[in-house]
Amino acid sequence: MRKKINILLILVVLTTTPFAIAQNTDEQLANYYVNEGDCEKAIPYLEKVYDRDPSKFIFSRYLNCLKDLGEDKSAIDLIQNQIKIYPDNYDYKVMLGEEYSRQGDSRRAEKTFENIIENVEPNPRDIINTQKAFSERGMNEKALLVLQNGRRELKGKYPLNVQFARVYGELGNTEKMIEEYLGLLDYNPNMISTLKRLMPRMIDFDSPDSESFEMLKNNLIKTIQQNPNESSYAELLIWSLIQRKNFPAALIQSKALDKRTSNDGRHVYEMGKIASQNKDYRTARKAFKYVVELGERSPYYFVAEQLLLNTRYLEITNNNDYTDEELKETISEYKNTLERLPKNGKAIPVIKELAFIQAFYADQKDEAKQILNEALNFPRYSDVGRAEVKILLADILVLEGDIWEASLLYMQVEENLKYESIGEEAKFKNARIFYYDGNFKYAQSQLDVLKESTSKLIANDAMNLSILITDNLGLDSNYTAMQQFAQADLLLEQHKYDSAFQLYDTIIDIFPDHNLKDDILMRKADAYIFLAEWENAIEKLEIIADKHADDILADDALFKLGKIYEDQLFDLEKAKSYYFRIMKDYPGSLFSTKARARYRSLS
Repeated sequence: MRKKINILLILVVLTTTPFAIAQNTDEQLANYYVNEGDCEKAIPYLEKVYDRDPSKFIFSRYLNCLKDLGEDKSAIDLIQNQIKIYPDNYDYKVMLGEEYSRQGDSRRAEKTFENIIENVEPNPRDIINTQKAFSERGMNEKALLVLQNGRRELKGKYPLNVQFARVYGELGNTEKMIEEYLGLLDYNPNMISTLKRLMPRMIDFDSPDSESFEMLKNNLIKTIQQNPNESSYAELLIWSLIQRKNFPAALIQSKALDKRTSNDGRHVYEMGKIASQNKDYRTARKAFKYVVELGERSPYYFVAEQLLLNTRYLEITNNNDYTDEELKETISEYKNTLERLPKNGKAIPVIKELAFIQAFYADQKDEAKQILNEALNFPRYSDVGRAEVKILLADILVLEGDIWEASLLYMQVEENLKYESIGEEAKFKNARIFYYDGNFKYAQSQLDVLKESTSKLIANDAMNLSILITDNLGLDSNYTAMQQFAQADLLLEQHKYDSAFQLYDTIIDIFPDHNLKDDILMRKADAYIFLAEWENAIEKLEIIADKHADDILADDALFKLGKIYEDQLFDLEKAKSYYFRIMKDYPGSLFSTKARARYRSLS
């Protein structure tokens, strides 16, 4: 029995293989001649293959060859045959009219198009497919007729708003396009997420004088006034203002929406988070303050209270944007909040921010140390949280000049959490203590270990400091310069800027050709950035970028220039130019990926 089955299989293979080989050969030859541009030789093989396989790919190749050879009648016959095979495919029907038009038979072309438009099946799928077939060929007027007829036939059973909007957009009728988009919310307010995805393709949210955005905004405001109880329009307006990065205006609308709806602060709270993420701290503070003023009845009260403080912290530490009076007010707000918080791990984030502001901005180092020492005795919080408090306490001791007491704290953290990233951070900071003290060899031995850190930031910082030591140690004169440089770095860490700058300048005076010149420029630039003296920072960074273009800090300088122009001076074109220079001149830089991301976000 098994032998009979095997014989049958062999017979099947023998009888079918020549046919399969012939099929395959015909297709190979057809493709070969088409790719060679010899349609005349390809046609016989295409005809054979098409008879067996009228797929879109084979059909398209066959049709293109017929058109190339001027076989107009055969081209029409082929399309008509394809329509018979696929009667529900409107693309081929529109293609027939398009071919008549190409051949100069405008009467038949128009008659074909009219017939298609008048005989579209009254269901959403066929209406949309026919509209697409016209739109893809740039026949948007006819696509519009399809949709208009379809809307009459469907009688509100299916929203064609998205399709109408796209066609009106292609026709340049922005007002009608926006009406259709907003009409989708009339049909179903839950379609707002769909609109948010689609609208950026058709509305220009970037140009300062965007007419399409102004039309959208005005239309939304008008609709909100007519439908004050329908929140979806207000939500869309807020979203649109956020796309424009007009956070103050978005906050006004968020407050209005909150008052008309739940009045629990949710919309304003979300707006505050978005503004903070985009570094509009002033608007974020106003948002969180609104929520806090609603009182504890708001479910967002406590988190808004902490974010209100955190936003002020970011505003002070990132932008150096504060007055002495605002600084006092901020410290007072932190203290008031701490009075209401339990003395446990929940209070630690607030304590750390307050201590940092007190020590590094308000010259209240003793008060900062006191609240941190008290926090070390709090019950019930993690080892990592306790380590964070110790590191900040040690940082303040460095600020005061008590570097060896700071070193003890760093070593405690390193010993207790040596396998955690915070332990590696403590190890790095302790290595810097020895660097400041001039013990370069020991510092470098610690830094070499940290080059393999799992934290890219720590590994990069360790590598940079290690390279600095390696490049500048050797001759006696270099050793002297390096000791002075490390002392100046400590002064900079202690915010003694005048003394630090004076010592840096002494190095240049004594060793005018020293390799530390670009490092000194970078140290000064970083100090000016901390002090928010942007023009002075730019001056130093541009010297590095232009006169030390081959040195290790050039790409770093360019990235910092980009960030200053983007985040502080709001000159986005200038920022893009610096990011582009990194991409072009330093493609292997650690900053290259970041620069590319920033460049794309600004483009």
